[in-house]
Amino acid sequence: MTEFALARLLPVAPRPETDERLSSWLARLAAIYGSPVGALLAHCGVAGADPFVLEKGLGAGEGALLAERTGLSPEKIEAMTFREVAAPARFMIARGDRGICPRCAETPAIRRRDAALPWGFWCAVHGRRRRPLGGEAIETLFGAAALTKLDPFAQRGARRLADWTGGRDDATPSVPDLLAFVTAPHRRPSPPQLHEQPRLSLEARRAYRDFLEFPIARQALLAVVPEYDRIAPPLAKPVRVGLQGLADGSLLQNFALVVALARLTLAPVDYAAAALAAGDEDGRERLRAALTVWPAGVRRRIHARFRALVAEKASARRSGADPKGFARRPVSTTPARVSSTPIRLVSGTPTRNLTNPAPNREPRR
Repeated sequence: MTEFALARLLPVAPRPETDERLSSWLARLAAIYGSPVGALLAHCGVAGADPFVLEKGLGAGEGALLAERTGLSPEKIEAMTFREVAAPARFMIARGDRGICPRCAETPAIRRRDAALPWGFWCAVHGRRRRPLGGEAIETLFGAAALTKLDPFAQRGARRLADWTGGRDDATPSVPDLLAFVTAPHRRPSPPQLHEQPRLSLEARRAYRDFLEFPIARQALLAVVPEYDRIAPPLAKPVRVGLQGLADGSLLQNFALVVALARLTLAPVDYAAAALAAGDEDGRERLRAALTVWPAGVRRRIHARFRALVAEKASARRSGADPKGFARRPVSTTPARVSSTPIRLVSGTPTRNLTNPAPNREPRR
């Protein structure tokens, strides 16, 4: 290294931690000098740059400029970015953490790259399950027995999403096509159903009248992942359409979407037919519209399986029994989960996202 290059080096620069994201490292570096991140970047020759934009993809020469002032190699600078995430999928990268690893929480100044991704349910460094930023933990909501069955699907769905965002997935139906199907309404909006309502006195029902009469969007996700249907707060069940659902979803919502992605990948005929069978006429039309981009052979098998399910249901009704897959749901005995969170629109229907940390809304300070 030349004398001129040595003179340009910052006196102290921390080494990046494992899987640390560039914005986290820059914030730690700026804190050492008591400087805003913007001033640090200007000193490094990258004036006016947003750290969040930089870590999505460094421009020509930007990595070299940062390396020159900090003493890191350009490769190490690049390794802190989301270079493996293809440009069309980078809108899903959150500014802040989507969940909290109990071990990472001990050093909050360090933020990991996988915590910004919708499928980062487990910390890549410590292997611990991430907790939501607000509300109950996923293991508390689902219970240990249900999670034992759901985790393999979440892991498989996360792998497919990572492959898709890295340009390594060309399976059909594609990831966007599967998510478009699972987020399509399969029934008309309706107030909380009997199984979604807690046991309430007459006085309490009057107090919660707005909640009990509030129309909720009903998406195929509830049929593909009935475990989510059972435990999610009613007003928080709807998610954004398609990939936007992952970008804006809470940890719980994204967990359900990734499980649904895995199930539809492994058994598209069974799960798609079940969603059709659980829907009403309007919803079935929407699901059929979402299916038009699926391979023709798969669609034919889905419709054949759907007709078989409908026949089984009709036969069971005549005999007075509950057909397999159509069991009645128990009435909830848990307290009502209501919130004063502002209402927002999902698929044209008002809803409250009670578990939403809004990961893409504001940068983490």
